Amino acid sequence: MTAQPQDFTPSDTSMPDRNLRSIRAALVVPQDREAFDAGLKAVLDEVRVSLDLEALAAFVHRWWISACDSAKDPEGRRQMHIRAEQVIADDAAPHGTPWRELLAARGIDV
Repeated sequence: MTAQPQDFTPSDTSMPDRNLRSIRAALVVPQDREAFDAGLKAVLDEVRVSLDLEALAAFVHRWWISACDSAKDPEGRRQMHIRAEQVIADDAAPHGTPWRELLAARGIDV
């Protein structure tokens, strides 16, 4: 079974509304806001060409979930980005190493 957009509903009333302005305002981490802005530009360009709003609806849903995460646990969101940057900057793994080996080296059992 796959999750559908309507399957996720927050229980906290402090969650952002499902609109672009509220979602962006709830993004407390600069990396999230930058990615949101870049993604919004790309999806609006796509909609202009395709005239299909489904891509925009999917974009809003994905970012609404991230905005809810930011509203619920802003420090956790910041730590997630810090850890992601550390993983990206980790030059210990030689290029061409299978991803299963990389994950195992980090203690993640796949």
